[in-house]
Amino acid sequence: MVRYRDGDAQAFAALYARHKGPLYRYLLRQVRNAGAAADLFQEVWSRLIATRGRYQARAKFATYLFHIAHNCSVDFIRRDLLARQGERSDAVVPQTAEPEVPEYQRPDGIAELAEQQSALLAALGALPREQREAFLLHEETGLTIEEIARVTDVGVETAKSRLRYAIRKLKKSLAAARVSAVPLRTGRDLKDTLINGSA
Repeated sequence: MVRYRDGDAQAFAALYARHKGPLYRYLLRQVRNAGAAADLFQEVWSRLIATRGRYQARAKFATYLFHIAHNCSVDFIRRDLLARQGERSDAVVPQTAEPEVPEYQRPDGIAELAEQQSALLAALGALPREQREAFLLHEETGLTIEEIARVTDVGVETAKSRLRYAIRKLKKSLAAARVSAVPLRTGRDLKDTLINGSA
């Protein structure tokens, strides 16, 4: 990021390639809407570009990037809440969307994978926003508890508690759904995290 701040466009390409997947997944799971996640994805990168001259290397770049993403998603959630309050209707809004099943799965595993993904999405969706965010920042980006605390502007103990409660609730929800293994494309092994509670 320092190289990009100083004018090296290739450095931005490397940052984008390295962080685009985890960033998009984080935003998608935060707002639970693909269109909104895509808009927020662009907004985060736009803000990064616009403020690159002020960047100071005080923490890992991922901490800086996900702090921007956190702020953008909080702003979106607030705007969305205000819009929903303004247009109150009796229509039922679905809480979770059906997950997209990856094309590379064998036919005999598609149904089981869809069940597992649905259970995980439902369990994630049932978490309070702060706990879901702490969990996703930890799992999607590999941020430490200290870095999660910085991104979300809370104390280290608060971030640790949020992550611990999220893992505990996910373990309980997935055990109730009898999900033995949930495949996710993250930098960490979700199954080990949920079974062992390692954070």
